[in-house]
Amino acid sequence: MYYNENSILFLDGQWVKASEAKVDLFSQTMHYGNGVFEGIRSYAGAAGPNVFKAKEHFERLKYSADKMGIKISQSVDELVKVSYELLDRNGLSNAYIRPMVYLGANMKLLSCGEVHIMMAAWDWPPYLGDEALKVMISSIERPNPKSIPVDAKVTGNYTNSIMASNEAKRNGYDEALLLDSEGYVAEGSGQNFFFVKDDVIYTPPLGNILPGITRATIIEYAMELGYPVVEKLFKPEEMKGAEVAFFTGTATEVASIASIDDMEFKTDWKETVAYDLFLMYRQRVSNAELSEFTLV
Repeated sequence: MYYNENSILFLDGQWVKASEAKVDLFSQTMHYGNGVFEGIRSYAGAAGPNVFKAKEHFERLKYSADKMGIKISQSVDELVKVSYELLDRNGLSNAYIRPMVYLGANMKLLSCGEVHIMMAAWDWPPYLGDEALKVMISSIERPNPKSIPVDAKVTGNYTNSIMASNEAKRNGYDEALLLDSEGYVAEGSGQNFFFVKDDVIYTPPLGNILPGITRATIIEYAMELGYPVVEKLFKPEEMKGAEVAFFTGTATEVASIASIDDMEFKTDWKETVAYDLFLMYRQRVSNAELSEFTLV
């Protein structure tokens, strides 16, 4: 359960109990997957909660909406303010925040002009846990970017992720790694992917992946530490001999990978640059300066 009897969410400019919120069962988002969302984390700081990279997340929400022809009336600054008030009303600091833009009743395969926005928050530990992951290369391919906007967080896109995750779980794995239609490594079911080989950090380039905000943050930190980061297309066999691999994402944060199919990463996670980046991320998100939108 992601809410209790006291949980409050933001819905179309109003604050309502989560248990009393309603949605039209003929919503185009429910029937056809035409909606957009974000995943954002807040971390407790000395002076209160810090919504990490809030501006970037809400900018991406509006970008995703524009891709789908959905008009969001609120500005990025207004949405950031709502996220802080949401935390305050629910008494949360370390929390996951889910803004979602969904559409009204419409059974036509055309854009719907009735736009709703919801924002909720709850306690959510790292999505993939804290243990090193056993990963399989999925038979489910990442969608072709010419068929759907893979660089946008569209609700319907994630049926692909559910299929890949289900396949991995059925086969005894913790998570899936998806390839694109050409056989190049793309991303996890809901995470960006990195591996480290000879102290060089590799990650798939933009194009067939979601441009993750945590991904961009980790690249920034790696460069700050002086480690080269190479964004390139690569096939699974190119990862052989790598020291370590890891996933990144807002829900996932930074997650270590123990193996991919029969390929094991034998270097101790704590002896790699990946662990340095993990520690740097944890330190920065906890001690980042508060946003100007923090409630007083």
